[in-house]
Amino acid sequence: MADRYPIPAALHRVEQTIKRSRFMASLGHAPDMDTARAFVAAIKEEFPDATHNCWAFNAGPPGDTACVGLSDDGEPSGTAGKPMLSVLLHSGVGEIAVVVTRWFGGTKLGTGGLVRAYGGLVNLGLETLPLRDMVVTRRLDVSLPYPSVTLFKRMLPDFEADVVEEAFSDVAGFTVELPEERVGAFTLAVGELTGGRAEIHEK
Repeated sequence: MADRYPIPAALHRVEQTIKRSRFMASLGHAPDMDTARAFVAAIKEEFPDATHNCWAFNAGPPGDTACVGLSDDGEPSGTAGKPMLSVLLHSGVGEIAVVVTRWFGGTKLGTGGLVRAYGGLVNLGLETLPLRDMVVTRRLDVSLPYPSVTLFKRMLPDFEADVVEEAFSDVAGFTVELPEERVGAFTLAVGELTGGRAEIHEK
């Protein structure tokens, strides 16, 4: 699994009218399947007057198919959920759910037209979706001599490390959280700083 990848930063919506039918895509963050299903349920509740609320989600890293779901919600089989999920899985964005809400305007689009409409709405939403990084972190317990504390605290921002807990006895103890990809370099740096006198254990 990647140490960091883009995920939705906020609920995002785009709209399009296709042959008098109104389509609206709602995209949001879905770190797990329960959150994804709750997101879908909330959109359905918000737009009870819609003809269809078709949806798809990938509640894992980009392109991962372990935690996915989809629904055509009454549209012909394979014309909505499947193209929507396909776009999500190829988007490079992880932990994402999307609901495309349709208000039927009286003109049928045909199966090809529906596939293009639903997939196209997801693509349109992704173009302007605000993103942030999902960072895989680890927690370490660090014990070090008191003379090293000031320099230790000064180096933490270089490794995107945050102090979660502090405990002081005969040595200074810290629990720090930092990106997994920086653990190796951080451990080496602390060892050099303390002349090998620091003790580091994973939580």
